[in-house]
Amino acid sequence: MKTRTLIVLGITCLCLQANSVFPSTDTQTAAEQELANRFAAYFSSQVTRTGITGAAFAVVSPAGAVRIGTSGYTDTSQSRPIDENTTFRVASVSKTFAAGLAALLVREGEFSWEDPVTAYVPGFRINGDAGKVQIQHVLGQSTGLIPHAYDNLIEDGVSIERIQEQYRNLAYICPPGDCYSYQNSIFSLIQPVIENTTRQSYSDLMQDRIFRPLDMRTASVGYGPFINNPNHASPHVKSRDRWKTVTVKPNYYRVAPAAGVNASVTDMGKWLTAQMGGNPAVIDPETVKWLTRPRVKTVRDTHRKFWRDMISDAHYGLGWRVYQLGSHEIIYHSGWVSGYRADIAWSEEHRIGIAILMNVEDNSISELTTTFWQMAFDMLEPVAPAPRKGLVAAALPVTP
Repeated sequence: MKTRTLIVLGITCLCLQANSVFPSTDTQTAAEQELANRFAAYFSSQVTRTGITGAAFAVVSPAGAVRIGTSGYTDTSQSRPIDENTTFRVASVSKTFAAGLAALLVREGEFSWEDPVTAYVPGFRINGDAGKVQIQHVLGQSTGLIPHAYDNLIEDGVSIERIQEQYRNLAYICPPGDCYSYQNSIFSLIQPVIENTTRQSYSDLMQDRIFRPLDMRTASVGYGPFINNPNHASPHVKSRDRWKTVTVKPNYYRVAPAAGVNASVTDMGKWLTAQMGGNPAVIDPETVKWLTRPRVKTVRDTHRKFWRDMISDAHYGLGWRVYQLGSHEIIYHSGWVSGYRADIAWSEEHRIGIAILMNVEDNSISELTTTFWQMAFDMLEPVAPAPRKGLVAAALPVTP
């Protein structure tokens, strides 16, 4: 299996005093490169060992890409190699984009985090007082409704309009803001909120406010843009212990904020760099801090394979997960739809991040990601104080 890497050397923009306890810029840059090189070798060996059809990674800092690596092919015909511009479905990592776009609109006064969803989607009805569900509950996976409500109908190809009619049967399992209840269709209520306030389509706004300003040239929202891009990675599922190329399923594109974004690893690196303060004109660092404050505890995350030996605590913020790995905190999200996996994470303390994309359904992505963080914590010195984020109730009426 062929492996290619694109190395991008950048000069970090961290300014440190001579007597700082943190490493110098040159030292940190060299350490980042050594980390990226060591991970690249591990990545290549693991992809080959597990027989993954195609995968790509980006190691980035606030200054930009440290190293981008690709391996394998877009499908099992092996006619087109994965390259740094091959697009993948990023699945639930799309939720980080939804939260970022919503945050921009909150700052501009289009709506507030504590506004009830019913103020913008009057047809939203449940078996209870729907007015208690606020926008921040939707993006914070804390609506208090049964988890994964009607995901089965998304899988079956039922229209989002018919799915929303079923919400009337949902009752609270806890008060909104009090417990974690992961959603896809209900999370995507942020789309009509955004469209009804701005009078623009969700996909157009994402292009205008996120993708173009961050120079994410391959990024898109939706089924059509993905399959019409000749350089896209086809999905694969296991059949008789071999990866089989299958057709792209459009089902989860119906819930675009939850799972509708497509992007190359190069563009995911740009998105990750922006979260770390690399493009403050587009993504304000204070907004990122607000989105990534721990809100509701996610106990099940502490038992995930490969992660459970590292995680000491886990929460959901707004569109992002917050993992405590011993004394270190990372901000993280994963994605999984038929035939694809995606991981994205960064450390504010170490000012380094990783994005990994695959066109197979394989849990080895968790092994790759956790190994990266083990390497990072071993090889990099902190370049910023460890984050100190107090637990925030999801209903806290604060607008950044």
